[in-house]
Amino acid sequence: MRKQKGFSLIELLIVVAIILIIAAIAIPNLLRSRMSANESAAASSLRTLNTTEVTYQTSYPGSGYAPDLVTLGPNGKDCSVPANVDSTHACLIDNILGCASTTKCAKGQYYYAIKSTASAIPYPDYTASAWPLSAQSGSKTYCSMPDAVVRFEQKVETALIDLAACNNTTNFNPLAN
Repeated sequence: MRKQKGFSLIELLIVVAIILIIAAIAIPNLLRSRMSANESAAASSLRTLNTTEVTYQTSYPGSGYAPDLVTLGPNGKDCSVPANVDSTHACLIDNILGCASTTKCAKGQYYYAIKSTASAIPYPDYTASAWPLSAQSGSKTYCSMPDAVVRFEQKVETALIDLAACNNTTNFNPLAN
């Protein structure tokens, strides 16, 4: 009797089926892990924005808080030249988070924005917000205000959160450190 070399079609199909079952189990876990990493990065970026707002207020007390991300960033200036750094080009955050847009800036898988309730200097407050670019990016919306507590909502908002909404404890819960 002749000895067969290689695998039969049935054996190959069984191996492929096992690989597909393992992939079906692993891929959703990988997606959840990626969403969790995106959410952690967003919360960390909001903590950074809180720190930069305090630094800005200390550096430019006549201006109050920065009213937007553009003011905190380089705003088109070279930050290595000390003469370029002022209350409208604070250079406290990079040009990705402090992009030229006055409405929102995308970093990673989240949008970020800062808004003040006042419309003129000195700005007495701010609300920093972070929301996912898409439903696959994350499942939480974050906000923070001058008390520097990062808050989250378990649903995805699609725009900047205002101060009153961020302060609403029914919707937004403080993030545990």
